[in-house]
Amino acid sequence: MESKKNKICSYIKRCVLFSLTIFFIHACNLEIWQPKINPQSQIIGSISSDTTTFNYALNESNHKIFDLIYQGLVRDNPITGEIESALAEYWQFSEDKKQIIFTLRKGLKWSDGESLTVEDVIFTYNEIYLNKEIPTSYRDSLRIGETQALPTVKKIGEFKVEFSISEPFAPFLSNVDLPILPAHALQGSVRTKDSEGKLQFLYTWGTNTPPAQIIVNGPYLLESYIPGTQFIFRRNPYYWKKDKQGNHLPYIERIICAIIESKDTSLLKFRSGELDYINVSPEYFSLLKHEEKRGKFTIYNSGSRYSVTFMSFNLNQGRRGEKPLVELKKSRWFNNVKFRQAIAYAIDRKTIINNVYRGLGQQLNSQIPVQSPYYLSLEKAGSKVYEYNPKQAKKLLLSARFKYDNRGQLLDVDNNAVRFTLLTNASDITQQAMAAQIKQYLSQIGIQVDFQPIVLNALINQVTNSLEWEAMLFSFNSSNEPNDDVSFWSPEQSFHLFNKKPQLDQPHLEGREVADWEKKIGQLYIQGARELNRDKRREIYAEVQQIIQEYLPAIFLVNPYSMLAVRNRFDRIQYSALEGIFWNIDELKIKKDFFKG
Repeated sequence: MESKKNKICSYIKRCVLFSLTIFFIHACNLEIWQPKINPQSQIIGSISSDTTTFNYALNESNHKIFDLIYQGLVRDNPITGEIESALAEYWQFSEDKKQIIFTLRKGLKWSDGESLTVEDVIFTYNEIYLNKEIPTSYRDSLRIGETQALPTVKKIGEFKVEFSISEPFAPFLSNVDLPILPAHALQGSVRTKDSEGKLQFLYTWGTNTPPAQIIVNGPYLLESYIPGTQFIFRRNPYYWKKDKQGNHLPYIERIICAIIESKDTSLLKFRSGELDYINVSPEYFSLLKHEEKRGKFTIYNSGSRYSVTFMSFNLNQGRRGEKPLVELKKSRWFNNVKFRQAIAYAIDRKTIINNVYRGLGQQLNSQIPVQSPYYLSLEKAGSKVYEYNPKQAKKLLLSARFKYDNRGQLLDVDNNAVRFTLLTNASDITQQAMAAQIKQYLSQIGIQVDFQPIVLNALINQVTNSLEWEAMLFSFNSSNEPNDDVSFWSPEQSFHLFNKKPQLDQPHLEGREVADWEKKIGQLYIQGARELNRDKRREIYAEVQQIIQEYLPAIFLVNPYSMLAVRNRFDRIQYSALEGIFWNIDELKIKKDFFKG
């Protein structure tokens, strides 16, 4: 009987011990035993969308959370436009500019305390970004010149790694800012396949992964994540950077990013003091400016957004079988350069800025952002300008053998009324307002526009997969480096939307034609990437601008200003239109005397 009691007691003890162990593990995962965070040493903000993965290589959205948790060998300074050292302390080019040797900082560590070494760099590039079995979009940014050759990467010393490229390529240095990923955490998944022959890496670090398992090298690490609700980031104790006094950075201990899709909801939370910063759209500017002093915040304006907003026609003359992608009569209109120039003259961009953006924007006349060191003004570039001139628009149309009936409707040479469908993103209220104004302007020169807002995924599918569309109002993000947009301007690349060739997995296309000016743009982008002298590169891209403004494959419209309202309790804010508030997050401080007032 006594023996039985002892067994029962022993069983109960084991159960209790097991329960305590489970609790301990759970508590650690929940981070409830982490050191307490000073509630004043944190930033609370919002982000408009959730992430689909914590695996950077598989991320397609360029989600801003990755800027907090990862770094690459170098980084772009969005204020100066220069390349700066990050995990690599310095680099050196060979005489022929076809080899770049990076020297890593000594003592680098991952967020779990493991050493970050040259082997991690080799693994990241050779086994992830350059791995054909991993469908990462970042591989294209590493392709070189006309041959689209990929670099080779090898270790040449304890702290040195060499990248070899097929020809001198000016953008390459900025393209190796891709985050370095941990070999000790991910190598097993890259080298292991499931029963269907797919790499386990493709399912690694999804949104159901416990935050403690996501190993990073940036200033912050992921503390917790609630899908659709919020991200919480905690200071990475192993981050490499220190201030001049030798203090470990970053200064701010925690960042909370609420996931808030509605701009109106974000505005309410900011005005009530729940958020520390908010993007300022033109419709909210007057309200927030009026509250700026009382609300103890500052509105930062860094000029035009890094984006290209444009109207484009489908210039693809191809067909699938007997069916053309674009109805033949409309294809003839769209491929007439005078028709496109007339459209440009008919759109009053200054009024769009005033009506849609409350005056808080500027006209676009170039494929390169005005902040870029490669930007040239219209005067210096010698580019054509399309100021609002409906009389000139009508004159061009008449010279292109269009005509008007007695009701003012524009007709082509075969008496077909000129009418087309304009697509835009249904979730972008601003673009819808712009499209409505364009519809009105074109009606004044006798053209009927059927404005059709559709959900973004459907719009992208129609433009990139089916290729069956007529006109669209669209935008994409840009950067200081012109070659980052080569996929849009080169006729053989995947994002050449206005005359797109089908991808390998899409039905064959017959009859697609590439105009001489299109080929010239593609050639100039290759030439510009080969040229290492900045002044000479600027001249090459100015020639590209001239051709684009002459032939108008994209009719550039307007861009709003990039503005951010930030609480005055933060010091060292350097807001950038390119990288926002977080590009120098490791240097931001809380003002010591803010809470006394």
